[in-house]
Amino acid sequence: MKGLIVPTGFAAVTARREGEAGRRWLETLPALATRYCREWDVRLDGEPMHGYIGVVVPAVRADGTPVVLKLTWLDTESSGEPLALSTWNGQGAVRLLESDPARGAMLLERLDSGRILRDEPIDYAVEIAGGLMRRLAVPAPPELGRDLRTEAARLVDALPRRWRELGQPFPRYLVDAAVDVCRKSGPTSGDLLVNEDLHYENVLGGTREPWLVIDPKPLAADLEFGVLSLMWNRVEESTPDARMAAIVAAAGLDAELAVGWALVRAVRSWLNAIEEGEPTEDPAALFAPRLAHWAYQAARAID
Repeated sequence: MKGLIVPTGFAAVTARREGEAGRRWLETLPALATRYCREWDVRLDGEPMHGYIGVVVPAVRADGTPVVLKLTWLDTESSGEPLALSTWNGQGAVRLLESDPARGAMLLERLDSGRILRDEPIDYAVEIAGGLMRRLAVPAPPELGRDLRTEAARLVDALPRRWRELGQPFPRYLVDAAVDVCRKSGPTSGDLLVNEDLHYENVLGGTREPWLVIDPKPLAADLEFGVLSLMWNRVEESTPDARMAAIVAAAGLDAELAVGWALVRAVRSWLNAIEEGEPTEDPAALFAPRLAHWAYQAARAID
């Protein structure tokens, strides 16, 4: 059986981002792939693909069923993916077949990687993504470990501190407004299972259902906290006002809360991009500043 060859570009980016720990993890991937092929009785069946933090390889089960083997770099956001997928149980999301959460290994049903919601007309894409967002908003499992109440409380102190440490790189009123949202809405935020990384490239065509979500970054939250990824991906194809209105309508959201959490996430992402030096093609690095200013003005208009 042909073993896993880690994509060169993915290896370079991971090593640069994660340093020595990332390089050690990359070295383990071929052996991990061999291990899980043996344990889950599959053989690799195609060239590896990759996202930002994971490698996905087409494979086939012993009975001929097409699947994919996914090996993911574990961090605070990605570690909850198996739990979220098992909670959804294939309803609106890719089906989880096997997993080893401690090592970031998953066996998933194979979807159509050539049919991506990103390539559909934006109005249709927003309608589909908003419907999936609402459909996946089930009660979060208690063992998830990430919740918006905790994150909002952390950001009350972290946002102003990081803003000062990074040299006050943008107007203070944006930070103050984001902190105000965290103070007001954080303590009463909901406990729905929310995907923080739902966007048009993370929705693929399926056979059981026309469209299924992949690569969730889950937390227990208000559903409105998940909106921003649908705003800054394909941002040039509609105005922020029109995009937000369409998402709110498709997912049945509270518009004021959606704008508020969009502001918080845009400010947080803007600081992350400055601190980490994110590549210029990353939507957070490119569009967080624009959407932070937009969300600030939109929130004031609602008030």
